[in-house]
Amino acid sequence: MTDLGAVKRFIKPHCPWTNGKAERFNRTLQSEWAYRQIFTSSNHRQAALAPWLQHYNTERIHTGIGTTPLTRVSPT
Repeated sequence: MTDLGAVKRFIKPHCPWTNGKAERFNRTLQSEWAYRQIFTSSNHRQAALAPWLQHYNTERIHTGIGTTPLTRVSPT
């Protein structure tokens, strides 16, 4: 990711309010994926995550940016 210009930043321990984007993603992950279905096993849960992440990044419109994350970072 660093070759794409991504920079790793660390937050202070026990200060989640300083990392709002990750915290918001965690909330969305819980409300739109984890709590919407019953998983019968860890394997079932692991298998279901990849398709949801694909949807989240390529199809789901994010209100903060008005488009999908993939569209926003992909060259036009």
